[in-house]
Amino acid sequence: MRSLLSGRDTCVVMPTGGGKSLCYQLPAVMLGRTAIVVSPLIALMQDQAAQLAQMGIPAAMLNSSLPSETQAQVIRKASEGKFRLLYLSPERLARADTMGWLERVPIAFFAIDEAHCISEWGHEFRPDYRQLSRLRVHFPDRPIAAFTASATKRVRHDILHQLQLRDPHKYIASFHRSNLRYLVKECEAGEQNSLLLRALRNYHDRSVIVYAPTIAKVEQTVGFIEDQQISVIGYHGKMETAERRNNQERWMADEVRVLVGTIAFGLGINKSSVRAVVHLALPKSMEQYYQEAGRAGRDGGPADCILLWQKRDTALLAYFIDQITDPAEKERAWQRYHAIRRFADSNACRHREICLHFGESPKWTTCGACDACGCESEWLVKSITPEQRSPRLVSVPPPAPAPRAAAGLDAELRECLREWRRSTAKQQGVPAFVVMHDSSLDEVCRRRPASISELLSISGFGEHKAALYGSQIFELLQRFRGAARPRATPGIKPRPTGRASGL
Repeated sequence: MRSLLSGRDTCVVMPTGGGKSLCYQLPAVMLGRTAIVVSPLIALMQDQAAQLAQMGIPAAMLNSSLPSETQAQVIRKASEGKFRLLYLSPERLARADTMGWLERVPIAFFAIDEAHCISEWGHEFRPDYRQLSRLRVHFPDRPIAAFTASATKRVRHDILHQLQLRDPHKYIASFHRSNLRYLVKECEAGEQNSLLLRALRNYHDRSVIVYAPTIAKVEQTVGFIEDQQISVIGYHGKMETAERRNNQERWMADEVRVLVGTIAFGLGINKSSVRAVVHLALPKSMEQYYQEAGRAGRDGGPADCILLWQKRDTALLAYFIDQITDPAEKERAWQRYHAIRRFADSNACRHREICLHFGESPKWTTCGACDACGCESEWLVKSITPEQRSPRLVSVPPPAPAPRAAAGLDAELRECLREWRRSTAKQQGVPAFVVMHDSSLDEVCRRRPASISELLSISGFGEHKAALYGSQIFELLQRFRGAARPRATPGIKPRPTGRASGL
């Protein structure tokens, strides 16, 4: 933040959930000019802009999903300096007409999110990101900041080169997330479903993400889980946009606890209470695995990252690599394949292997938080025969405990608040977490504020959000203190608030 406030180019590599968005959002507000944020996903832009609107911070997004008249209005307001943050897609920046009107905007700096997409060595390379080199040409005096959660040394160097960053300040956080437990198991034919079911029952009342390699596997897995009377929902690229969005929001609002998706799911997902991420096949790269597994335990509580792979996964990955026609890209794909295969086959500490892959050299050799270091989950240990078991598998910790925030809360009041949050979010057309994060909801449940000043003392409530929802929350708590103890809150309607794109 200090680097951006002082006008320096900056490169930030920070794990999922580490606070990257805050690093550019707060300086934008403090500088009083407009930060241009380049983001690769429309859904991600929508969520961030909506969250800022809930805090009273003028923000907008500009992309092809908006009607032409709305786009024109956003451009006009941006030129007048009305926004603190303006979210653009790389495709929008590549348009010939964009630089013209952008030069009229009072720009504080550029923030490039998911910056690994600019590198051909990155696992999510997008050609339009290459056009971002034009920013230095058109705006030579404006700082540029690059942010990513998963970049090797080679990718980091490529980011600096492609964006033409000048003597940038570099912030490389550790890739070691000690609250995560990595569990990797090669499955025999027919074994995977039974292990998946054991895992889901181990987290019987907690949020779980399951990653499947194909759309067919997503649908098959959803059907299998439904047959076990477990609430589940699917997510993949061939669904209609509205259906995908609705499914994601239902999972975010805890209406269903298990989401099964392809790699299309997850970028920018801001749910802190995921207790497990399960992969049903080898990912195509270590970067992809680290990013997806890292969506577990963002609240700092213990969480499991489970990789249940089969030998046939290697054939599927090899098939996709063989379809690549560009020789250089094919070679990069094979290198990624060999890296994830070594990780899956290795008997070495999983945390250490991840750190080493990203160029970090930890001084420790064992972590106590992965299967290779003797930390197993009881449900998985039961599936391993004595012949398969390594002599190091001596510690069998209990299942990950429930998040601390939910302990000791009035379950009825918590559900009442969650129902109010669901209905409020639905009326406003925003995800539930935009209205109130899980951690804030639990604090409201625990402390039961009765005034604006008490509400402001709860993390997640600023003056704007407290004014927006305070009276509704107080009324709900007051009604709950009475004899009725309502499950829902008929009659309480949120004040209208503008969609972020039209602010």
